[in-house]
Amino acid sequence: MIDLPEAEAQLLLDNQLCFKLYAASRAVIRAYKPMLDELGLTYPQYLVMLVLWEWQARPPEQATVKALGERLMLDSGTLTPLLKRLEQLGLVQRKRSSADERELRLALSDAGVALRERVLPLKQRLLCESGVDMDDLEGLRQSLGQLLALVTTHS
Repeated sequence: MIDLPEAEAQLLLDNQLCFKLYAASRAVIRAYKPMLDELGLTYPQYLVMLVLWEWQARPPEQATVKALGERLMLDSGTLTPLLKRLEQLGLVQRKRSSADERELRLALSDAGVALRERVLPLKQRLLCESGVDMDDLEGLRQSLGQLLALVTTHS
């Protein structure tokens, strides 16, 4: 191990939190890929479906593209192609609001609702095969949630 002055050590790749987060995110998404392939979804599409399933159980005041973008921290330019593809797959329905034509409301189709039932067994299998400790994952999820809250409130 090379002994570097602290200022230089701060610039080493392995000392960058942002790199560890980036690499871990890519590795997790790669681990999800076989499950997502079985579902016929990409990872961003899967995130959209998670929110829509969540909204089905606990409906928000407004199930709109704008609300979805806020929940996923994505802009409408990113969401629009995802939603169009999910609509083409028959999983999501998009409808203009009668009160405000600029507002696009979202709903799950019957196929979108049914897809949820296929996810739980696949996700359980993924977690079992990973061999990761569930308590460790929960602690990490909470820590990342705190980090995300700090970074988003200060940016």
